[in-house]
Amino acid sequence: MHDPLPFPASWRIALPHTAAAVPVARALVRTALAELEHAADCDTAELLTAELVANAVEHTSGETPIELVVELLPTGCQVEVHDPDPAPPADLTVPSLPEPDPLQEGGRGLLLIRALSSSCGHRPTGSGKAVWFRLPAVPAQRRPTA
Repeated sequence: MHDPLPFPASWRIALPHTAAAVPVARALVRTALAELEHAADCDTAELLTAELVANAVEHTSGETPIELVVELLPTGCQVEVHDPDPAPPADLTVPSLPEPDPLQEGGRGLLLIRALSSSCGHRPTGSGKAVWFRLPAVPAQRRPTA
């Protein structure tokens, strides 16, 4: 066992403005959370990160890289995805939305983020916006064993 990280600890990485960013972002989140003794749920963090990165790639134009920020806190983690579009994400913080069309492939990402995170939101940045979610730490006795 290794010494726990000093809190807060954070990782920041620029990702290409392509679909190739999604698996890289998932791997970074998994690696970051593996460093925590009382980690947030890794599978949920990966899923929600993939949704944020995919949305940033799909809904913003240009070749400007997007940025992934993972912040580890004693109480869990916060993941942010920065993109160059200042427009807020549609319906991220709306409490109730109509059900997504079951015949459509998309439309569930923000619903997943709202449902599975402890909180989520967006904020303007100097170069666009950041969309974020938080997950609480899962006590060791409730985590699955590998």
